[in-house]
Amino acid sequence: MSIPSYLEQKSLDTDKGRVVITGTGLYTPTESITNDELVAVYNEYVREQNALNREAIERGEALALQASSSAFIEKASGIKQRFVMDKSGVLDSMVMHPLIPERSDEEPSIQCEMAVAAVYQALDRAKRTPGDVDAIICACSNMQRAYPAMAIEIQQAIGMQRGFAYDMNVACSSATFGIQAGVNAIRAGEADCVVVVNPEICSAHLEWKDRDCHFIFGDVATAVVLERSDSAKSDRPFEVIGTQLETQFSSNIRNNFGFLNRCAPEGLGARDKTFRQNGRKVFKEVVPMVSRLMQAHLEKHEINIEDVKRFWLHQANINMNLLIAKRLLGREATPEEAPVILDQYANTSSAGSIVAFHQFHEDLSPGDAGVICSFGAGYSVGSVIVRRC
Repeated sequence: MSIPSYLEQKSLDTDKGRVVITGTGLYTPTESITNDELVAVYNEYVREQNALNREAIERGEALALQASSSAFIEKASGIKQRFVMDKSGVLDSMVMHPLIPERSDEEPSIQCEMAVAAVYQALDRAKRTPGDVDAIICACSNMQRAYPAMAIEIQQAIGMQRGFAYDMNVACSSATFGIQAGVNAIRAGEADCVVVVNPEICSAHLEWKDRDCHFIFGDVATAVVLERSDSAKSDRPFEVIGTQLETQFSSNIRNNFGFLNRCAPEGLGARDKTFRQNGRKVFKEVVPMVSRLMQAHLEKHEINIEDVKRFWLHQANINMNLLIAKRLLGREATPEEAPVILDQYANTSSAGSIVAFHQFHEDLSPGDAGVICSFGAGYSVGSVIVRRC
């Protein structure tokens, strides 16, 4: 057996430190809700509440609720529809939340089912099986239970007999934070293959009776396979050039639901136990934070903005995405440069940027660079620079 030369050995050592994305997966629920459907049930609820509180409204003791419209929703967010795990409850003005029955401890959880579907698709694209996986990171904005970890249930459900799994939550930035954790585990030699999965049932923590946010979220699950470059089987992977994260505390996006709620007099029904935000402050404060981090991250790796072929941004709001891209490029971004999927999927929290990456990466050529970027509650921002191999 020949011994590699110094330069060849150095190249081999470098390859072992390289991490690539070899597959992505996407699970989309079968049910969807259009803006028109959503507005119809919301406005029915408004009529019912205004009629119920008519005398208090006339006395000036209460404010009349304002109706919504599809035009308002699309202008404010760019959203035209959203996929959900259950639409029957959402479209019932007496319920206005998804109806998802509890399952026994012996049954797979609904979040696990969504995740497994995305994981299998991602592994298939990576030309891998569950037996090749060393670690699973379940990263999303809300877990349906405290323990055991969703990731460990997913590990068992796909038949993965070794390795480790854990949950993490950084709200809408969970996917990029999870990717960094997976990349670091591979570079540290703790794993050769890591799957990051993002099962988001955002419809369950959305306040469907609030005009300012009832249209924002949808449900979905995504998955990403990360591997050592020298052992990858995928034909055209993306190398992870670098990751960068930043957090700053803010209560402008908040959800106070948790196990201590049962100990408080207010109980579980208070408004702060579902999603709420100060949208104007979030827009004003997050856009410059995201733009600055992405710019600094690219400069750190000596990549010019004009050389970035694609920005797969968190799909929160069309106006935020357009402004972030414009700040970076110094001009309006084309749909090819900053693809949008929130018109069909709405905001899917941590999964949004991965949905965009999943659907819009096949056309990139070897050497093309792109950025997967997420941002949200925390505040939190995650940037992942990738290059087509």
